[in-house]
Amino acid sequence: MAKQKTAFVCTECGADFAKWQGQCAECGQWNTVKEVRLGSSSRQADFKGYAGGDQSSISVLSDIKLEEMPRFSSGMEEFDRVLGGGFVPGSVVLIGGHPGAGKSTLLLQTLCQLAKQQLALYVTGEESLQQVAMRAQRLGLPTDKLQMMSATDVDAIVTGAQRVVPKVMVVDSIQVMHHGEIQSAPGSVSQVRECAAVLTRYAKQSGTVLILVGHVTKEGSLAGPKVLEHMIDCSIMLEGSHDSRFRTLRSHKNRFGAVNELGVFGMTEQGLKEVTNPSAIFLQRADEISAGSVVMVVWEGTRPLLVEIQALVDSSSLGNPRRIAVGLDQNRLAMLLAVLHRHGGIMIGDQDVFVNVVGGVKIIETSADLALLLALVSSFRDQALPRDLVVLGEVGLAGEIRPVPSGQERLREAAKHGFKKAIVPVANAPRESIPGMEVVAIRKLDEALEAI
Repeated sequence: MAKQKTAFVCTECGADFAKWQGQCAECGQWNTVKEVRLGSSSRQADFKGYAGGDQSSISVLSDIKLEEMPRFSSGMEEFDRVLGGGFVPGSVVLIGGHPGAGKSTLLLQTLCQLAKQQLALYVTGEESLQQVAMRAQRLGLPTDKLQMMSATDVDAIVTGAQRVVPKVMVVDSIQVMHHGEIQSAPGSVSQVRECAAVLTRYAKQSGTVLILVGHVTKEGSLAGPKVLEHMIDCSIMLEGSHDSRFRTLRSHKNRFGAVNELGVFGMTEQGLKEVTNPSAIFLQRADEISAGSVVMVVWEGTRPLLVEIQALVDSSSLGNPRRIAVGLDQNRLAMLLAVLHRHGGIMIGDQDVFVNVVGGVKIIETSADLALLLALVSSFRDQALPRDLVVLGEVGLAGEIRPVPSGQERLREAAKHGFKKAIVPVANAPRESIPGMEVVAIRKLDEALEAI
């Protein structure tokens, strides 16, 4: 009996090693090198690569003929926005999310609508065909055109797809797929990598749009080897808490559009419905004004979005006061508290500080710095800020207020929603006055504190 070949692969970056080691030499992560068993297909000499191109030919870049690949709509404007304008033929999209977020529901809705005009194939590996049919019936979706297949073997899936030649194909999910020549269990590093390579190669060669559903870890990142994210063209996360009916679709990688583009959906009895004006949802504020609340404008992909930041400063009974941030970077919160003390003269180091972004939005840009500090000061002083005030600006370590990108568009979005006063960096002050809005341009943190 032939000896089973094994290799050691990093689950983060996909690097191969001849023997086990505690730290990956490529990405530097610890305890990520795992032993995997190899099948014959993993070392084939005639492997063509997951892009499906001819590896032997060499061409001059200017001589390559450009073929027009028109996008086509998914049937949902919010989904198209995240994709960069619609599906690109031959592209591979990976959609991840926590269990119950609505990944399968969103894709089933999309394919049922697409099947009215073009051939669409839904491959389910986690549910039976009857379970998918029951969900489609419950959601009231048109089911007379959508092609269905229940399989987990990638060779069988490719064979079936070659027979019907779909324009769009969903595989739900990549973690339950397996390749017959790989000995490890489904969901392992080698299985996920090989199955994704086979399916991606088919999509590139046939021009089929391939949508892969992916699991996530308990930390919220995509499960499986990091090489999976390098293979695909677009990586999207469907996010949302179980206590909220709203879901956000955010792109983390997109070769055909903007990164960090955001789409907002609402979960209803008829499935996921688009939210065309997300700012109105995230600004459902209480009738009475309260201290510690400030509105700012974040830039999500290609559009502005108004969100509310709430802060609570309270006396601490602990030796080490708590610093809790939901929707914001906790390390940045600690840094801004130091800036507030040094350059604003306000000491809240002995206080518990709680910060929350209303609506479950996660802010990853620095334009929320000034709004966060003013919310903290408002709560500390127990002094409510005007309801029609919007705040923009990044705060530097020297207490200076730095400009933010797309400042004019952010101010216009705020004015459209009835905000009458804005505190912004000097560099973001509009060249022409915005009707109905007073703009206060500042350079230093102490000027912002005087303005409120």
